[in-house]
Amino acid sequence: MEVPSSSNLSQSSRRLEGKVAIITGGASGIGATAASLFIHYGAIVVIADIQDDLGHSLCETILESHKHSNPTISYIHCDVTREDDVRNLIDATISKHGKLDIMFNNAGISGKDFGTNLIEVDNEDFKRVMEVNVYGALLGAKHAARAMIAKNTKGSIIFTASLASMMGTEGISHAYTASKHAVLGLVRNLCVELGQHGIRVNCISPYVVASPMLSGELPSMEMSRVEEMTHKAGNLKGVVLRADDVAEAAVYLASEEAKYVSGLNLIIDGGYSTTNPAFPLCLRGAF
Repeated sequence: MEVPSSSNLSQSSRRLEGKVAIITGGASGIGATAASLFIHYGAIVVIADIQDDLGHSLCETILESHKHSNPTISYIHCDVTREDDVRNLIDATISKHGKLDIMFNNAGISGKDFGTNLIEVDNEDFKRVMEVNVYGALLGAKHAARAMIAKNTKGSIIFTASLASMMGTEGISHAYTASKHAVLGLVRNLCVELGQHGIRVNCISPYVVASPMLSGELPSMEMSRVEEMTHKAGNLKGVVLRADDVAEAAVYLASEEAKYVSGLNLIIDGGYSTTNPAFPLCLRGAF
């Protein structure tokens, strides 16, 4: 077995060195955490979002916190459902940095119908969730692939999916679950098509993460309480899933360590999706 040298260990801290990355939905939540982590690992980062104040503020914060390494980070306003916005995002990045190595399609919404039943579904809300989560993801991949193919860049396209991409869960909106299943289907098809160009396509499906999107669904509940509840419901005890863990998974998929990984749905759920606790819970109640 080959023992890693000290030089290899030092290189691990620069695993995204020189790579140009776009992160949609990058002004808050998982996207903001990923932006900071990508910078930590040496990437050049472009944050794309519609939350302009948060986006500019995040850039300033990251520049200050990583000033020892002279980071390169910028913000571009982008509504992922508007093709002109997405096209401009990609073209502006190429114009400024000369290439695009990583496209992290992270922007997404849960919609208003959290916990509602089928009969009460708001049709317009359903359409909006699909537009942002699926059509927005498609546009991001479309224009990223256009740029990568033109520059012959063996890039990485990553999507934030969800545990809802592979299972149904009571209380989760039908729109959100349907959209994340669609994202997984998109990943699988794009992986097949873009592999001939050396472009890898993957997604990340995390368990519940306390985030600004979730706080919008549970406005009366502190995030610490949400974390407590999700930990209690989770399969893996003694650890809480946080945005950092999802961001680290994105770093892996973006890096050369995953150079032959494509078409993967990287599930980060502590084994939650492998079991159904309903029967054991009923047994405990009975005895």
